[in-house]
Amino acid sequence: MEQYEPDSLSAAQTAAIRRSLTSGRGALTRRSMLRAGGVGALTVGGLASLSACGIPPAKREGQGPASTDVSAKEKSLSFSNWTEYMDVSEDEKSRPTLEAFTKRTGIKVKYTEDINDNVEFFGKVKPQLAAGQDTGRDLICVTDWLAARIIRLGWAQKLDASNLPHAYANLSAQFRSPDWDPGRAYSYPWTGISTVIAYNIKATGGKKVDSVTQLLDDPSLKGRVGFLTEMRDSVGMTLLDMGKDPGKFTDADYDAAIGRLQKGVDKKQIRRFTGNDYTSDLDKGDIAACLAWAGDIIQLQADNPDIRFSIPSAGYITSSDNLLVPAQARHKTNAERLIDHYYELPVAAQLAAYINYVCPVDGVKDELAKIDPELANNTLILPDKAMAKKSRAFRSLTSAEETAYEEKFAKLIGA
Repeated sequence: MEQYEPDSLSAAQTAAIRRSLTSGRGALTRRSMLRAGGVGALTVGGLASLSACGIPPAKREGQGPASTDVSAKEKSLSFSNWTEYMDVSEDEKSRPTLEAFTKRTGIKVKYTEDINDNVEFFGKVKPQLAAGQDTGRDLICVTDWLAARIIRLGWAQKLDASNLPHAYANLSAQFRSPDWDPGRAYSYPWTGISTVIAYNIKATGGKKVDSVTQLLDDPSLKGRVGFLTEMRDSVGMTLLDMGKDPGKFTDADYDAAIGRLQKGVDKKQIRRFTGNDYTSDLDKGDIAACLAWAGDIIQLQADNPDIRFSIPSAGYITSSDNLLVPAQARHKTNAERLIDHYYELPVAAQLAAYINYVCPVDGVKDELAKIDPELANNTLILPDKAMAKKSRAFRSLTSAEETAYEEKFAKLIGA
């Protein structure tokens, strides 16, 4: 059997994670400034767990040891999620969609908000997963790159489609087949996270901004353009603008995209590369146009009618947070039933109305309109067919690729 190389982090990968968690996706807080990847500060212990002596060789996906499912005897499950990633009642004393699940099925859910960032959380569960032990969690929610790693290492259980009729039927087409889990055999998305173009219509003098080419070449925007410190977003959007597929690009394509962005830096078209701090500059008009995360735009538009967004004709980058059943979890069937619960249309609508992320459930618009018609018509939460068709995912990277790509990107942004 082929064995995996130690899954350690290079200096470039470590720097990219630190950048994300201090000023990028990881620095966003839920609700007030929606997170787009991981929340909180990177802990020394969490980082060490990934960059130390490596991960033991594991069987390929689907070949891990079978777990004992006691769902029929024990009507319970344990669910680990991010903070403020679940609907709560107005008095903040209950979680309506979880309570509805328990009332209908009799399955009690131990719900824990113990995921503060992907790296830190992986540090918590890696020792048990590597040792073939139960983590004490039946369902977890992690971002796509970590979901890919867990599946690749054989540390996720293959899902039983017979327990997921609503999920199978209602999953939006744009999320159906990521390269790291074709056909969603091991995972289902909890939410989607979109990278689009945002602009301040007052700062642009009434001009619409709708392409990366315009960001990089429009002389009227010189010195007032922002790109993101997240490599996959800035390079992915540039690849799309160049006619390349972020899911299939080559080393040469990547280098060409870096070169394209470098020209924008050299001629001072790009003001700076930012994390979530672009929001204040965009709001004030110091940045006229930039790459932005959809959740931020929803928040900014609530207070500033001059904030607009556009979906480039070339497409846009979407990532996701995903539900997995860890290897050796003891309540797999119960966990699958909970996943399926959140793909029922009324439940999905209730969750989307609370968290305001991209809803991965198709056909939910009418149910969401009953709760909030404005949200139901917001394509940043419910992409229409035209928008969903333009969604692209950045492909999975090998460790060597990620090291090389992050080094080049760090040089570009001066990190």
